[in-house]
Amino acid sequence: MRFILTFVWSFALVTLLNYVVGAIANVPFNFEAGIIISVVVGILVILVGESMPEGPISDN
Repeated sequence: MRFILTFVWSFALVTLLNYVVGAIANVPFNFEAGIIISVVVGILVILVGESMPEGPISDN
C-alpha cells in the first residue's frame, strides 16, 4: 500500500510542479513528461526509504 501511495503522491506533486513551471515559463503542458518524471521520483523515494535502517542505531 505504501508503494501505491508513494506513486500517487509522486504523480500528483510532479504533475502539479510540471504545470506551474510550464505556465511560468510560458511553454505548453506536457503530461507524458510529468508521468515519466513522477515514476522516476517515486522509484528514487522508495529506494532511499528502503536503504535507511528501521530501528535505532546502537553506539558500540
